[in-house]
Amino acid sequence: MRVWPAADYTRVTLENDSNLKTNHFIVKDPERLVVDIEGIDLNPTLKQLVAKIQSNDPYIKGVRVGQNRPNVVRLVFDLKEEVNPQVFTLAPVGEYKHRLIFDLYPVNPVDPLAALIEKGEWPTQPALPEPETRPQPKAEPRNSAEAQARREAPEEKQGTTRMVTIALDPGHGGEDPGAIGRSGSREKDVVLAIAKRLKAKIEQQPNMRVMLTRDGDFFVPLHVRVQKARQVQADLFVSIHADAFVEPTARGSSVFVLSEKGASSTAARWLATKENAADLIGGVNIKHHDRQLASVLLDLSTTAQINDSLKLAKAVLGEIGGINRLHKGAVEQAGFAVLKAPDIPSILIETAFISNPEEEAKLTDDAYQDQMANAVLTGIRKYFARNPPLAKSRMM
Repeated sequence: MRVWPAADYTRVTLENDSNLKTNHFIVKDPERLVVDIEGIDLNPTLKQLVAKIQSNDPYIKGVRVGQNRPNVVRLVFDLKEEVNPQVFTLAPVGEYKHRLIFDLYPVNPVDPLAALIEKGEWPTQPALPEPETRPQPKAEPRNSAEAQARREAPEEKQGTTRMVTIALDPGHGGEDPGAIGRSGSREKDVVLAIAKRLKAKIEQQPNMRVMLTRDGDFFVPLHVRVQKARQVQADLFVSIHADAFVEPTARGSSVFVLSEKGASSTAARWLATKENAADLIGGVNIKHHDRQLASVLLDLSTTAQINDSLKLAKAVLGEIGGINRLHKGAVEQAGFAVLKAPDIPSILIETAFISNPEEEAKLTDDAYQDQMANAVLTGIRKYFARNPPLAKSRMM
């Protein structure tokens, strides 16, 4: 029994030796989700679910577990608000056996863009001006009235004046731990820590804000990561990983962009295939999956997006090379599903190999995480200095 509370949704997972059949329904006033699980009897593991519901869970107030009738156990989730439940099963994969999943989504989910706007500080100066550009001295008008009018008039804006939005995507999460190092370090924890450090540094920059695709330990499907970035009209999408290889000697950092024509190397193809399997490990409700929307996201990537992504990737790779050995000296390309937003320059950073004991130690070190965040930020700033963001609607 596992519980994954998050602002996006709460997931409850029951893992079992065999497939479980269920019936579920909602009861109103007060809101409750009732789930009948067939083919099992009440046991100590099921009773443990009561203690696993935390008081700060956004959607579950508590749970009651009982034997409803022979071979049928009933779970009653007392809810804090109205939810849209998704109840589904997952076939065994990786180290998991049969899983029964309850995903409790709010009926009125938070709009990522509205959340950014609510806490955002609006620009008072041009966003990320070219470093070579220096303001020219202004000639003060001789007429005192004209001078006073100029002082009271709004400052004339040079370049683009708007918030730059960066989507940071810590890989894996929740049911999907990602790669695991020899000392037990989990990729999902390491990359979230780096992403949070990077977020804090970016938000110290003028006119820059950040949306995290996940800010805690919960699973986010690949296409939802892309959707979140598009919902906030992100200017960049940066996916952060720390993968493993079959050989513990593999080491070094890498930066990847999307490829429409095949991978740039066998290793890149292997890695993309592995990352694209995250939905199988994390668990996606195929029946509820918006396949049409997902296919649009995966098929509309353009040459322009890839070209911009390459520019960003080269800038970031150059900075990362200053703090860690590079696995490859050039940007690599492969068909990563998470990089397929058609209108957002997108990169995937492999910060280091968690399967390499030396690099695992780096990845869990505060100083290295800070250095990695600084390097990525510097790369992003260099990219924008050479490729200023285009104007967008003032609603942003």
